[in-house]
Amino acid sequence: MNERTGIGELKGIGEKTEKLFHRLGVYTVGDLLRHYPRGYDIYEAPVPIDDLTEGRIQTVSGLLSGAVQVSPNRKMPVTTVKVKDASGTIKAIWFRMPFLRSTLAAGGPIILRGHVVRRKDGLILEHPEIFYPADSYQQKMGTLQPQYPLTTGLSNNLTVKAVRQAVEQLNLTTDRLPEELRMKYELAEYNYAIRGIHFPEDKEVYCRARERLVFEEFLEFILSIRKLKENNERMKNDFDIMPRKETDRLLRSLPYELTGAQMRVWKEIMQDMQGEYVMSRLVQGDVGSGKTIVAALALLTVVMNGYQGAMMAPTEVLAKQHFESLTELFDTCHISIKTELLTGSMKAKEKREAYARIASGESQIILGTHALIQDKVDYHNLALVVTDEQHRFGVRQREIFAEKGTNPHILVMSATPIPRTLAIILYGDLDISIIDELPSNRLPIKNCVVDTGYRDTAYRFMKNQIIEGRQCYIVCPMVEESEHLEVENVTDYAVMLQQELGNTIKVDYLHGKMKQSEKDEIMNRFAANEIQVLVSTTVIEVGINVPNATVMMVENAERFGLAQLHQLRGRVGRGKYQSYCIFMSGSKSKDTKKRLEILNNTNDGFKIASEDLKLRGPGDLFGIRQSGLMDFKLGDIYQDAKLLQYASEAAEWIMTNHQDWMQDLEKNEKNTSVIL
Repeated sequence: MNERTGIGELKGIGEKTEKLFHRLGVYTVGDLLRHYPRGYDIYEAPVPIDDLTEGRIQTVSGLLSGAVQVSPNRKMPVTTVKVKDASGTIKAIWFRMPFLRSTLAAGGPIILRGHVVRRKDGLILEHPEIFYPADSYQQKMGTLQPQYPLTTGLSNNLTVKAVRQAVEQLNLTTDRLPEELRMKYELAEYNYAIRGIHFPEDKEVYCRARERLVFEEFLEFILSIRKLKENNERMKNDFDIMPRKETDRLLRSLPYELTGAQMRVWKEIMQDMQGEYVMSRLVQGDVGSGKTIVAALALLTVVMNGYQGAMMAPTEVLAKQHFESLTELFDTCHISIKTELLTGSMKAKEKREAYARIASGESQIILGTHALIQDKVDYHNLALVVTDEQHRFGVRQREIFAEKGTNPHILVMSATPIPRTLAIILYGDLDISIIDELPSNRLPIKNCVVDTGYRDTAYRFMKNQIIEGRQCYIVCPMVEESEHLEVENVTDYAVMLQQELGNTIKVDYLHGKMKQSEKDEIMNRFAANEIQVLVSTTVIEVGINVPNATVMMVENAERFGLAQLHQLRGRVGRGKYQSYCIFMSGSKSKDTKKRLEILNNTNDGFKIASEDLKLRGPGDLFGIRQSGLMDFKLGDIYQDAKLLQYASEAAEWIMTNHQDWMQDLEKNEKNTSVIL
């Protein structure tokens, strides 16, 4: 057996299970090794009920007290039980699990492990794992149990068995990383790293294993970027692009003046497009800084010079919003341009007709999703490609987009505030422009960091905002401790909130397990104010513009990185109304409060990102969600900033001293998620 062996060759994986693994992108044993846990269940010793801390996963040991209660609500039965020990009593609740009444009927000693949350009547355990009889907990105590990304029908237990089998049967002693690099940066061997990431004996082993694998992931990414830069370097600019009076007309027709930063970046883009070589430029700008209008000017300029321009967004909802806003913008200033929307959900006939218009050149500006880079799409004379929210696209996707034309200009946009030192590494093939000024007509968002005792006050505040005609977001953190709780966390919160706010206010929810069409429908209804409160996981991080949304409340804010919280905050403050962001945290940690206060004190994304770099370290992994930037499987650019810089140094050394490693990289590109 080797890493290229099909997943179906493993014992216990039949045809049906094999297909489930395929859904997750796991086809070979090597893919399985790189299917890393998304978190770990840490089974610690039980704590006295009186010492429970809100917001944590904790274990209690005690006696069942009184009868098991099941609410009569058929749609959402709630099972309730009380557990007591020498220090006190706590209530545990489970949603949609009425059968527990008979399971727990015998009474006696029990161990429960679950999320400690605060409700009106005090602390409760929500959806705890049950160890009954109690001594079954001993087997797991003190261990770190891996929890894998799953799909419907695939259990965590089965995945654990498959990974354990692969680790035991494969020869993992060959190390791809040059010995010189491993020694220089004090990195663990490959064998140690793979075993330690999947089955760590303790937190220290996990941190060592992760460090090695993150370094390698960053190194492969940076080398692929450098290779891309070499391939694209000094591409001749064959497009004849001149300034056009239509862009001046558009600027005059705007109800506001561009900021100094917007004008500076627009001049840089114009210089690039008129230069000797094709443009490859990243425009970074905080949420609401006005990147879209700069992209619109660039697209308008290439079209008025007789070429096509295309802009790719990460979701259909966002692509549609770009299409509508650009169409309206050009109509307002009486500029005749044929815009085209191309998305995956369009009917086959609509797509064929769109393909024909694009191929003939009738469509001048094409807006869409990944559908823009499908094989069937042929452009007439594509001179400019724009990717919005770049961190949602892989490097390879950007490259494919560019290949649709004959060396078109590339403009990449990102609202993610990445400190310049890291941006130079991550976007090594691009020149960087920063829009570091917000429009003067923007009201700054008012922030507050509060503990969970403020929740009722927050609900009353939201209610008042809704009475005034406004809308609200509530963000729940991803639930890492359980394979099914993420969905329930959001849906149950929405049900609870609907009861709290009453039937005159429409509450709905959004989570990552929904189909894209369902997400789009919910977002469209929210945009139309058919939904007043949207409860969501971080899937709304890249969402549409809803100027009427004025309140963002983030539950368990301590579990997010600062940069991500800032991204989420950017969903409000997009209209003429005063907006508010409430960061709610049950943590009593001084360090946590210090981190969150940074958000309280500034709305500057770049300043926040820099502070995030200073404050976060690898040990934070157990308490804070990774940012998910650049689609890295393990790496986090803020948390692992030091490793990213080391990997950049190592890439230079490899390109000078180890060309054979570069060739090996090319053979293994499919193993690197970011490249694909």
